[in-house]
Formats: sequence, C-alpha cells, structure tokens
Amino acid sequence: MRAPFQLDLHVPNFNWPGVAPEELFEHLANIATTAEDSGFSSISMMDHYLQIPGVGPQTNYMFEGNTMLAALAARTSKASLGLLVGGVMYRNPAALAKITTGIDIISGGRAVLGLGAAWFEDEHNAYGFDFPPLKERFERLEDALNIARKMFTEDPATYEGKHHSIHGAINNPRPLRGDIPILIGGSGEKKTLRMVAQYADGSNFFGDLQRVKHLLGVLEGHCDTLGRDMGEITKTRMGTLFIAETHEAATAKVDAAIAAGADAERLRAMGFIGDPGEVSAQVQELLDAGLDGVTLTLPDVHDLETVALAGETLGAVIGTRTA
Repeated sequence: MRAPFQLDLHVPNFNWPGVAPEELFEHLANIATTAEDSGFSSISMMDHYLQIPGVGPQTNYMFEGNTMLAALAARTSKASLGLLVGGVMYRNPAALAKITTGIDIISGGRAVLGLGAAWFEDEHNAYGFDFPPLKERFERLEDALNIARKMFTEDPATYEGKHHSIHGAINNPRPLRGDIPILIGGSGEKKTLRMVAQYADGSNFFGDLQRVKHLLGVLEGHCDTLGRDMGEITKTRMGTLFIAETHEAATAKVDAAIAAGADAERLRAMGFIGDPGEVSAQVQELLDAGLDGVTLTLPDVHDLETVALAGETLGAVIGTRTA
C-alpha cells in the first residue's frame, strides 16, 4: 500500500500573527480542512519538542505531534495524517504502533506512520531521551519498522530485535485497511534508502533536481537488489512554497523571508516560487524526473486563501484535486 502523501501540507510552525495560544488549534483545524478541500492529499506534523533551527527559536510553540494528529483526525474527513517524520528515540516502538493505530481508527483509516533515525541532539538532551551514535539509532529504527509492520498486520505479533522486542503483542482494534502505510524520511544513500526499499511505502527526499535524480537512481538500485518494485513506493521531495496570484507578490514573500533571516541560497534552491503557472511548472519538473509528488511548507500557512490557492494549483498538477 503506497503512502498517500503525493501532495502533503507540512506544518512545522505554529507562531502565527494574531493567533493566540487558545486559538491555535481552531486555526490549525481550519488550515487542515481548507487543505483537504482544496486538493492536498495529506497533512503532516513535525515530531519535535523544541522548535528546530531554520524554522524558529527553540522557545517558539511546539506540540507533541501524535496528539495533534489525533485531534485533526477527528476534525478532517479526507486527508491522510502522519508525522514527517517520527523520531525513533522518542517512544517505545510498540507504543508508537498502538498510537498510530488509534489515529487510524479516529480518522477512519487515514493514518500514515512516518519514522526516521532522529537527529536533534539538543532536544534529546533537554527532555532526557537517549541519543546513541547513529549506528545504534539505525538499528533501533530497523527494530521499530519491523515491530510496527507486524503489529499492523499480525495478531498476536512477535519480533525479536537487537534493541526492541515484542512477544505476543495484541493490537486490537486492527488498522482499518488491514495495514498502515510507512514512510521513511531522509536521503542517506547507504542505510536510509536501503531501509526504504526494504520496509517503506513512502520516501521523502531533500535536494535540488539533480540531487533528486541521483537519489532516485540510488533507491532503484536498492530495490533491484532486494527484488522490490520501486513503483510501490511513493516518492516525494520537501520544499518551501511561495505562491501568490502574481509573480511579483510571490517574490515579495521571498524577500520578506530572507529579510527575516531565512537562508537565501537554500530557499532559492529548495523553494517553489511564483504565480500558479510558474510553481506548476517547477513541480512538474520533479514529476518528470520520477517523483510522485511533493511535501510543502508554506511560510504563510496561517493564510487560508494561500492554502487554498496552493492546493488548487498543485492538486491539478499532481492529480489529487477532485472537486
């Protein structure tokens, strides 16, 4: 089952102008329903306890991701919901499988499990999570991927891992589709993409067009080695979207982001910038290269008209717009 993240609205920031803490969830719910009605196939949250570098100061607002996904599951009706991506050190893998299954039940079968090896050391130290070397984190990720799949599909489930094991774990009620798609984030060529080929239904890349083409080739090589059809995996790329009705208005948003401290070189390399026709062409380049879609952050995601414009524009390009 492919991960239904072809056009994903990723929400990493909750410090919105004019929105007080007591209004945050209602506004987020309005963003989510606007997104799914306009063409976004999914909505994703970060899995962080502190705001991350490049998005804002650590003191900015941040929610526990699964809590917010569960709340959105009850307020939305169409969009798939997942973390992009869950940090493997933050939860016992069996508990995470149960949490994700609960979101699947609440949403009527729209949960996606996003997982990765975790990277933000400051966060682990601040909240008391272990932060072992990368080799061990990948070992724990592999255990978590196996445990999740078994708990989603087997009853009872047993798995003996290097760091995590389950013995007769029962996960009832079952996921409504008989399984839950698993998405792995990251672009590591030797380990991450090998795990994507072996375990995942979705993969989210980082990088410009040439980097994406290279990573697709690496993933194809892993799939060939493992006898996996790469077409079974939804492949997307992260990007920041600056869209407006005119080119001038879109570039003004870029200028404002740079003035506020955004990395201009990275923004222009990873961004989709312009009017609807321009951003459609930019995304089409990635689709032509072999991607299935994109996952997008919008600096002005609090503006519902911008969310709707983005969904309507790119939903038509990717094929997720149904109305």
